[in-house]
Amino acid sequence: MVHDLVIKGGCVVTPGCVAAMDIAVSEGRIAALGTGIAGRETIDAGGLIVTPGGVDPHCHNEQMSGMGLMNADTFETATRSAAMGGTTSLISFAAQAQGQRLKDAAADYAARGARGAAVDWAFHLILADPGAPEFEADLAALIAEGHRSLKVFTTYNIGLDDGQILRALTIAREAGALTCIHAENDAIIAAARARLLVEGRTRPIDHAASRPREAEIEAVARMCRLAEAARAPVMIFHVSTAEAAAEIRAARARGAPVWAETCPHYLFQTEEVLDRPGLEGAKWMCSPPQRSVADQEALWQALALGDLQVISSDHAPYRFDETGKLSAGPDAPFPAIANGMPGLELRLPLLFDAMVSRGRLGLARFAELTATAPARLYGLPAKGAIAPGMDADLVLWDPERTHTCGADDLHDNVGYNPFEGTTLRGWPVRVLLRGATIVEDGAWLGRPGAGRRLHRAAIGTRPADLTGRPR
Repeated sequence: MVHDLVIKGGCVVTPGCVAAMDIAVSEGRIAALGTGIAGRETIDAGGLIVTPGGVDPHCHNEQMSGMGLMNADTFETATRSAAMGGTTSLISFAAQAQGQRLKDAAADYAARGARGAAVDWAFHLILADPGAPEFEADLAALIAEGHRSLKVFTTYNIGLDDGQILRALTIAREAGALTCIHAENDAIIAAARARLLVEGRTRPIDHAASRPREAEIEAVARMCRLAEAARAPVMIFHVSTAEAAAEIRAARARGAPVWAETCPHYLFQTEEVLDRPGLEGAKWMCSPPQRSVADQEALWQALALGDLQVISSDHAPYRFDETGKLSAGPDAPFPAIANGMPGLELRLPLLFDAMVSRGRLGLARFAELTATAPARLYGLPAKGAIAPGMDADLVLWDPERTHTCGADDLHDNVGYNPFEGTTLRGWPVRVLLRGATIVEDGAWLGRPGAGRRLHRAAIGTRPADLTGRPR
């Protein structure tokens, strides 16, 4: 049989092994793995490493923040940036406004994605107002349509109380959805913020002290217990502290249906990045904030042990100007500064450098944490792995190519690079989406609207499903 495309001679990372082999692609899917395969088109991958296209399940694109600011990135700019860094599938957020019907929020966001996405996509449903008309009926219907995850907050001006979260967990469990949680204790944060403002501590570095580690630790522990009580699967977002990772480990040991993720900024940055002249540190403000070197080591250990299953970007783009970070003026106190930083494009290169080039956890775990596990956990059955029948979403890496991050060299719409000056070894030189090359040697070949919305499988709820396999 002659296939549409054969990628020949690469070091291929499959779920079962890492070995030299050819990949045959037909009609956008992987048709075969092996040697001596014929194809109408051939890509020479000699000397390169081939991994599955990245799956980033946590990014904010074309979304209005709780502060009333629109993200800097549209679907077009965000997905272009994602692809340039090797990510071919992403899950962002349809955010419900106060009083808005959930189905209207989802319809609006789906139209934006269909118009602009250049890679495949889905979205979580952010539950901000359970009192909105037809809330529960809309939620159940949207889950049945394939929107298999929702997000709740325990803080900010859209935080839900424990009773509301328990009800959401129950609905999600019965409908086969995963509940994602931003877990920080709002009362602890409010008290810390008030104290700092009284003391006149308003700089970006003070943002770190305004969200104490205890806020995350307490809320993570409480959300794990709510998941147990509801027997409902949850994903704890952006874990930043050693103690929170320990709470998750303990919950999973009890059989709780709990998964968790961390992000590159918690693995590679500490709170010192916020300590810059003037408001410069605002570029790195995010919530939870970056922590310490000891926390970084604890998070890497939690990844090694399997306590944390995913590394997402939490891409939350705001420009460093009056449209974004400086919307409250050039002397704004930290509570008036938008939280978040760009992360879609560099998630995979940062982790390839750390995990593969520097030998921390290795190639197989790199693919698992950045593609295979998120696809499995979020119900994307054709994504995240190199195997026959899967979508031919592939990244070809030159393991020897180095890249030093510039001041503004990302392909998003943010205008700065939070890893400026960092030199990485290993770089994506070719990216394929369903068998079509969309990035080649730094050139963008994709197009807006070419991405497909992904219909997701139901999520399992039994303790045995802690492997993350969709039912």
